[in-house]
Amino acid sequence: MSLRPRRSVLYMPGSNSRALEKAKGLPADTLVLDLEDAVAPDQKMAARAQVVEAVKAGGYGYREMVIRVNGLETQWAKDDILAVATAPVAAVCVPKVETPDQVLRVVELLNQGGAPESVTVWAMIETPKGVVNVQAIAAAHPRLSLLMMGTSDLAKEMRLPHTPDRIGFISALSQCVLAARLNGLDALDGVHLDLKDQDSLRLVCEQGRNLGFDGKTLIHPNQIEVTNEVFGPKADEIERAGRIIDAFTQAESEGKGVVVVDGKLVENLHVEEAKRTLAIAEAIEVMQA
Repeated sequence: MSLRPRRSVLYMPGSNSRALEKAKGLPADTLVLDLEDAVAPDQKMAARAQVVEAVKAGGYGYREMVIRVNGLETQWAKDDILAVATAPVAAVCVPKVETPDQVLRVVELLNQGGAPESVTVWAMIETPKGVVNVQAIAAAHPRLSLLMMGTSDLAKEMRLPHTPDRIGFISALSQCVLAARLNGLDALDGVHLDLKDQDSLRLVCEQGRNLGFDGKTLIHPNQIEVTNEVFGPKADEIERAGRIIDAFTQAESEGKGVVVVDGKLVENLHVEEAKRTLAIAEAIEVMQA
């Protein structure tokens, strides 16, 4: 089992050369170099050139590199996507995706630009229309690999307050996780806007993990440590996963289909979960070695 850890996915402004350089030393699993919200209109083309040059120059180590382009309705989107197609990145992140046709348009442009099959599409779900259509979006094309929540824009569109329990977001968040899992995609939770309160960050990370998200998008480096901790497997989870696999293997050798570990019934589905836990732990260890 081969998995890509995406516990912490940090946005970095594409127009800020110092930030792009600083990102090389940050312990985020993934960096999203941003050409959209973080870049003023008169800096869009310069930021595009700077971001492409930065990823081509390398130096980011194990970090997965992604570029967020401008929205498909903007004058910059086409050239952004064509530029990403020639860059050594893992994916193009597309904001405000609302229909399957938009995914197909991005794929068409990537193909036009000669992007290798390894360059996938990340669709941001951040409008009511995007949430309503998320099942169709998730199934739009095999090149789509991930759904990413844009909770700030979604809050604005739905007139939702940012409450600590995020009660207004729960339905939309769950719909997106369901759509991702139905189509074999990863799913990332939206950003946390309070940069000072680490306790509230931990709570929303735990909530996101409990909702099924693979990781969380971040807006500041000081959010990485907590996010990595919450979305990564704990030592006791790794240890128990190993015991589950060992116990089930022993039971199978004795002709049994189930076994009890720590007083709880273990079946094949629990073994698969345990294998996934160990695979993620191993991937994190290898990635940061």
